[in-house]
Amino acid sequence: MKFSFYTLGCKVNQYETQAMEQLLREQGHEIGRFDEVCDGYIINTCSVTAVADKKNRAVIRRCRKLHPEAVIGVCGCYSQHAAEDVEKLDVDIISGSGGREEFLSMMLAATEDRQQRTCVDNALRRREFEVLPAGGLSERTRAMLKVQDGCVNFCSYCIIPYTRGPVRSAPLELAVAQAKELAAQGFREIVVTGIEIASWGVDLLGKPKIADLIEAICQAVPDLRVRLGSLEPRIVTEDFCERLSQYPNLCPHFHLSMQSGSDTVLARMKRKYDTARYYESIELLRKYFPGCAITTDMIVAFPGETEAEFVESLDFIQKCAFAEMHIFPYSRRPGTPADKMPGQHPNAVKEDRSHRAIAVADEMTKHYRESMIGTTQQVLFEEPSDGYFTGHAPNYVRIYAEGEDLHNEVKSVRITSVFRDGVLGIIE
Repeated sequence: MKFSFYTLGCKVNQYETQAMEQLLREQGHEIGRFDEVCDGYIINTCSVTAVADKKNRAVIRRCRKLHPEAVIGVCGCYSQHAAEDVEKLDVDIISGSGGREEFLSMMLAATEDRQQRTCVDNALRRREFEVLPAGGLSERTRAMLKVQDGCVNFCSYCIIPYTRGPVRSAPLELAVAQAKELAAQGFREIVVTGIEIASWGVDLLGKPKIADLIEAICQAVPDLRVRLGSLEPRIVTEDFCERLSQYPNLCPHFHLSMQSGSDTVLARMKRKYDTARYYESIELLRKYFPGCAITTDMIVAFPGETEAEFVESLDFIQKCAFAEMHIFPYSRRPGTPADKMPGQHPNAVKEDRSHRAIAVADEMTKHYRESMIGTTQQVLFEEPSDGYFTGHAPNYVRIYAEGEDLHNEVKSVRITSVFRDGVLGIIE
């Protein structure tokens, strides 16, 4: 039979989709595109904001309209916390953010008997890490390695602790074995990912630290680039940086979660750091990884954010000099404390602050890319793009260069100029 997937949301969702594709292939099934005729369609949902929920529903409705006779299954964070809403959308199989193998078994059964099935557990009661096969799509150069699930930070704007449950960590030996499998499959880069990888190990015997895991992975696959997912500032210490700077295959690209550059807003968000601690992490990373790319996320117009607090955030991000930023206007998420906070901003304020923050972020990105001119980067090439071949440097800046048949090749590229959404270079 033929199945296709539509994935919304984070890298963990992307990883879990790839794992489900692999499980189906191992059973002899075919994976098709979402826009072609298939026996079953699987929609892996996100629920980080109310806007994400709206997108989930739109995709589900469109899929049913286009494929009235097909089996449609919905899994992920949206169906985890809103299974009753999903049931109203004429789908066949409803699962949550766990139990992927059971979900696929229900999908296969539904292709035979067309019986509707719902199986959603209580995420807060989960205690075991769900082991899924490592891998990626065949045409991709990098693969994601999920090492952790769950979160107990309970930030005031976030629903994820309720949809993913408490922290569960992959045993170090399992993560290392899967990294070696990916190397054997021909991937050139591994992205270490999870819902909150800074918490990796807190549930394991001896409470190992994330640095222990990253060291072990870098040692196990010295010929592969190892890229880290989003990090919490609290884990970036002198010890963390000193240990990991010894590994040349660790990519000098650090996505350091921020959300706001105002201490009072951070406190309302229930973040576990202030701007002083955050900046300390940035200084440590630049000390041990000179020229590294530090990227972040920022939420603007959080409930109660004053103009003065917003300006404070703008000043702080300029001090940090990020290589790239993702700017998000605050989106209400029913079920979270922030949804009921006073001082909810109208869309006009959200749009204004988004535009102003993006302008600052774009200028910083330009400066960082300009700083690469004249350097030589080891580029992992991925795909052709309008007369060029494109790939990524270790710092995750997109590189364009003239060439053919470079897929999955690593080449030295001398950077000559800022270009499109990255930089242009010449293969040496």
